[in-house]
Amino acid sequence: MIPAASFAGKHVSLFGLGGSGIATARALIEGGAQVLAWDDNPESVAKAAATGIATADLRGADWAKFSAFVMSPGVPLTHPKPHWTVELARGAGVEIIGDIELFCRERTLSAPEAPFIAITGTNGKSTTTALTAHILKSSGRDTQMGGNIGRAVMTLDPPKPDRHYVVECSSYQIDLAPSINPTAGILLNLTPDHLDRHGTMQHYASIKERLVAGSETAIIGIDDSWCAQIAERLERAGRQVIRISKRLPLTDGFFADGTNLMEAVHGRYSRVAFLEGIGSLRGQHNAQNALAAVAACLRVGLDLGEIQSGLESFPGLAHRMEQVGRKDHVLYINDSKATNADAAAPALSSFNRIYWIAGGLPKEGGIEPLRGFFPRVAKAYLIGEAAPAFSATLGEAVPYEISGTLAAAVEHAAHDAAKDDSGEVVVLLSPACASFDQFKNFEVRGEAFRQAASAIDGVKPIGGAR
Repeated sequence: MIPAASFAGKHVSLFGLGGSGIATARALIEGGAQVLAWDDNPESVAKAAATGIATADLRGADWAKFSAFVMSPGVPLTHPKPHWTVELARGAGVEIIGDIELFCRERTLSAPEAPFIAITGTNGKSTTTALTAHILKSSGRDTQMGGNIGRAVMTLDPPKPDRHYVVECSSYQIDLAPSINPTAGILLNLTPDHLDRHGTMQHYASIKERLVAGSETAIIGIDDSWCAQIAERLERAGRQVIRISKRLPLTDGFFADGTNLMEAVHGRYSRVAFLEGIGSLRGQHNAQNALAAVAACLRVGLDLGEIQSGLESFPGLAHRMEQVGRKDHVLYINDSKATNADAAAPALSSFNRIYWIAGGLPKEGGIEPLRGFFPRVAKAYLIGEAAPAFSATLGEAVPYEISGTLAAAVEHAAHDAAKDDSGEVVVLLSPACASFDQFKNFEVRGEAFRQAASAIDGVKPIGGAR
């Protein structure tokens, strides 16, 4: 745990008592703050009180005594309307912050030289965070990973000069971290997302920009116009900017040339790493993730040999194009995290002959946006509520069956793929749907796929499969 010593002896209000909220409250208390916490969920309040955290309805609190209001990132700050606690804090002139801000203040207070890599973007931030941390850790660096992935940031070990931090940051967290100041800040990409919480795309982009604007070095993917403009704006302001691109050669920066990761310096190119043969980093989207990780790891002092070794040993993230097993020429891929068509596109673009398991609780637009990938699909196995609509979209373009359940889909896909003599083929779960019609969440769905695949006679788990 990181004691929040920057608030020692001060009164702090806190709202949101989920796992990270309780961890944040404990860190404040450990640092010497007097915390008064609350949540709209009575069960969460009772759980916090049982751990010794002082709780009371903040509507009746004396806000004049609070030095700060620490809010869970899941609580609305601006849209669709501010939460009632936000109105109380603003009315009393109390600053509103989150746990990432607490972390930044503690690092500045005790070990400002501790390498800090912060990652954001609409897509790919979890893989980039995990990959960067893996490269650092496999090189022997003292590495802490958390934030919007894995551990709550205040549960990490306290800052010290040689301890490396890799922190995934959502837009909600950045919105509550006014002094965020990474050694290297990564902004991967921007597409419309969370607009119910941010109002407009402009506001959403401006929040994401704060992370790289506060960085010593800003690493920015420039394959979309929003991020390209941010890179130009920061460079004009005198910030150090490293551009990355998964599809365009650059004069300066890092870009992908097939599976080669290239560095450009004044138009002169050199290969700094490669992804050939690394199954956990297939696809153009993973090239972008790897480029960002390479640039960040170089920035904090790793050499190219350490970076390449880390890339090659990266096991990937569960449920994100996760390699779970192989039998002869058939590879089994768990991409359960793909809960809409856009999220399924990277997996479909990464393989040439696919036995595709799709369906679940449908999202708006269905799989029509994926029509360009239909020639890669040898056969589709449709499950859940979306099956009738998906079958209508596939029509005569793709052979399909309505399997109904995931277990049946895996069994039938495995049987058909085994008979395919066209070379390597893939049994791919990339549902393009939410899971809630048949599973609690995408993790449970992915685990069910993993178990069904592993139960097939002769399937061998791949290193890193869970």
